[in-house]
This record gives sequence, C-alpha cells and structure tokens, in this order.
Amino acid sequence: MQLYTCPFEDKGVSEVYLTACPTLEKSVEEQAKEIFSALKNELESKQLSILQERVFVTQEAVDVVRVARASVYGSLDDGVEPTWLIIPEGKTGQISGVQVHAVGGLESPRILSLDGKACGRIVSYGERKLMALSGLSGSGGGSDSEQAKIMLERAEAILKQEGTDFYAVARTWMWLRDILSWYDEFNAVRNDFFIERGLIQKAVESKMPASTGIGIGGDNDSICTMDIVAVIEPKSSIEYLDAGGNQLSAFEYGSAFSRACSVETPAGTTVYVSGTASIDHSGETTNVGKAKEQIEDTVENVLAVFKQMNCKEDDIVHSFMYCKTREIEDLYLDVCSKLKWPQFTAITDVCRDNLLFEIEATGVVRR
Repeated sequence: MQLYTCPFEDKGVSEVYLTACPTLEKSVEEQAKEIFSALKNELESKQLSILQERVFVTQEAVDVVRVARASVYGSLDDGVEPTWLIIPEGKTGQISGVQVHAVGGLESPRILSLDGKACGRIVSYGERKLMALSGLSGSGGGSDSEQAKIMLERAEAILKQEGTDFYAVARTWMWLRDILSWYDEFNAVRNDFFIERGLIQKAVESKMPASTGIGIGGDNDSICTMDIVAVIEPKSSIEYLDAGGNQLSAFEYGSAFSRACSVETPAGTTVYVSGTASIDHSGETTNVGKAKEQIEDTVENVLAVFKQMNCKEDDIVHSFMYCKTREIEDLYLDVCSKLKWPQFTAITDVCRDNLLFEIEATGVVRR
C-alpha cells in the first residue's frame, strides 16, 4: 500500500490531505483493511477529524470494502458515509484508492443532515466556517434531468439551513453515470440552475464553482451524485478563475464551471483546479486519437492554471487521473512516471468521446 500524506499547520490548526492506494498482492478485504488501518493511524496519531472522504471501488467489492472500513474505523466513524464511487477494475485491482481531507486543532466538525441522513460536516476556525457535503444524489427523481435538478436542490436546501446559498460553493464534484449519453442535458440543467440563482449574469463576473464532471456513478440508484466544498463564512471570499492557464471560459462551450477557485481553509490557501483535459482556447478537443499527446497537454494545462493561481507543483495535495481505458491508464503511468503528485487513476469515460484523459487537482499554499 502507498500512503501520501500532505500536512499543513497554521497557528495550531492543521489540515492533512491523505491519499491511500492499494497494492495487488492481497485480497480486496486485506487491501481495504490495510488502507483504512493506515488512515486511522494517521487520523488518531495526529488527532484529526475527517472533513471529507471518497472511496473509489468496483461494484463487486464495495460491500466488502464498506464492512472493512466500519470494522477498522470503529468510533472514528461519525456517521457521515464517504462518497462511494463505482469504477471498473484497474491497475490496482478492485480498489483504486481513498482520498481524505482531515482537520485538527479545532472542535470536532458539526454533522449536517438532510431528511434524517448525515451527509456532511462544518468546521469552524476563528470567524471562518467551511462546509463539506458528500454523496448527495438525485435519488427518487424521474428522468436524468430531473435527478440532476433534485441533486442541486438538495445541496441548496442544506446551504439554506446554514443561512447561505450557492454563492458560498467553491468546489463541486459531479459524478455522472453514463456521462456520454446525457452530458448535454446535465449541462442544460446546471446552466439554468446557476442562471436562476444569479451565479451567471450578463456583464457581471460569474460566480461558478470549480468542478469536475466525470463518468463515474455513486453507489446508489441515481444517475448523478455530488460532493461540495463551501465557504459559509466569510461570505464573498472565494477567488474565481473563469478563464485561465491555456484555456478560455468553459461556459463559452456550455459548461458552467470556473477553471479554478481558491479559498482560505484552516491551515492555508486552497486552490481547487477543475477537471481539465486536452481542450484548446476555442473549446475544441486537441490531439484527437493521440493519447500520449492528450496526456501531456492535460498535465501542461493543469500546471498552467496552478501557476496563474500562484500555486506551485510542489503544493499539489490531491490529484486524480481519469483514463478512458486500461491502455490509457498504462500509458499515463509510463509517460508521467516522474510526476510526484499524490494521485491515483481510474478507468472511466470523460465528458466527450474523443477525450481520453482528464485530471483534477487540489493544491494548498502554506501561509
């Protein structure tokens, strides 16, 4: 097992980003217990609380991994489920990895619930408050579009419970099963929702969160699942990069998200870089059919955004590499073997059939 640990501290408050990846020589149950034992050890030894957690696993293994997590974590489990994301088997077998964002030196996060189910946490630090929501879905809706709208409305309902709205959202992750069959419909729903809420207005700077929209389903009956990070206090403190790096605004070609956003989190300035692929200034896919070139362009595009946000490559704390096929995954691991980012890969469709590869990443600049 490989465990990346990225710790930050400021005035006695700490943040730690953890990325755990399995090795192949063990069974799924053994892999899971090893991963969660290592995470538990880090969390308990540093007196950290989980703020947000994601587990990438195959459908065949999810129940085994869920039981292993519960048995290892014990009282560490505060009732908020991680976001369970269903992927095909890849290089490391049936578990791709686990990502955790944890905090310490503060009061324990306050648990948030919707319709009686725990679904997120709020952490307070000084006069600031940060919210993380996990695994919100459109479950119970009808059509794909209706489920997407329900998912967004559920997030909005939790934000309203805390006296805020979507203007507070810095980062979303949109996990979209069968993405290629309905991505245009999803974009139409999100665009309308953001326009109605005033996040997108003519002749006014947009307030769109950074985002990932990728072809991964949650472990639920909905076609869409969402995670969120929001800044509850202070209001209007998010810095947006609508167009930047090597790319113009994604809204120019129909997708309502910023290239990146940055916020002051407990122990540093966190930069969220949206899902990024091999797309040019006009919004067209580059290097069609050329996987190596798409991978190289994508890495370059991500680094260009980080540079514009005054965040160095060494500041990257979480990254995820989405590969269309097992062959693309192998090629990425060969082409970019020198990248030292905390990362793992998964096999999944990207938002266009001719896009073979995508990266999302998070960086933290120390104060």
